[in-house]
Amino acid sequence: MSAPIHARLPRIAAGRLSHWAFLGATWFTRAVLGTFARVEVEHHERVPDDGPLVLVANHVNQIDPPLVLAYAGRRAHPMAKRELFEMPLIGWYFWLYGAIPVRRYSADVGALRVARGYLRRDDAVLVFPEGTRSRDGRMRPALPGAAMVGLVSGAPVLPVAITGTRDLNPVRLLTGWVRGRRPRLHIAFGEPFELHPADGTAEHDGTPANASRAEDSTDRIMRAIAALLPEEARGVYAAPRNEGPPVVARSTRGGSVSAEPTAEASPGASREG
Repeated sequence: MSAPIHARLPRIAAGRLSHWAFLGATWFTRAVLGTFARVEVEHHERVPDDGPLVLVANHVNQIDPPLVLAYAGRRAHPMAKRELFEMPLIGWYFWLYGAIPVRRYSADVGALRVARGYLRRDDAVLVFPEGTRSRDGRMRPALPGAAMVGLVSGAPVLPVAITGTRDLNPVRLLTGWVRGRRPRLHIAFGEPFELHPADGTAEHDGTPANASRAEDSTDRIMRAIAALLPEEARGVYAAPRNEGPPVVARSTRGGSVSAEPTAEASPGASREG
């Protein structure tokens, strides 16, 4: 028995009408945020108009993905936890943007291959390396998913810093608009840079041949994002690394995360959402 039409619409839009679905979702996001908030975009000229690109950003609110997608100036496919696609409205929104579902707590090689496929077609991919929202607004240890996407594809990585969304919710947007005190949302785009595998090769399953390289690249990506953020938001990436070990997350079975460097960290790009 086929799924009802309302359940199939997002997939149809994402597949057959993907370009128009993306434009519609972007227009809607800009219209809503432009009305109820003040969105400031810094260094938008650093985003290449075409070619493969991995956008990586800090994550403090559920609105962060559509915010970056709407103001990046080009289409990007976000990597998001699979559970989001099952949620009404929210899941539809991710389908419209052509998102890539990712399994939590596992090395989702399938999602990595899908991302690499988009990049080989000169598309852009959006990844939130922390895997989950930061409750206090400070950067958390990151999983190596974004670094692995950059390493296996060879695509440039562009850091993105988001501020002002931490306590954002529909009520605050509405009351701020009524009072004439719209919240200020800020997006800063950094300079793109490339990651190079240690030996220029990759294993047959699509993962980098050198896991430690993924850790080093993860640390480099996160510090590039931190450099665009206010000092109080940099969290575990506030201090210069110098010669210390890379700061990466280690996902445990219970879902907790530590900042210990380890080659066992999952390459999954999303852990909690």
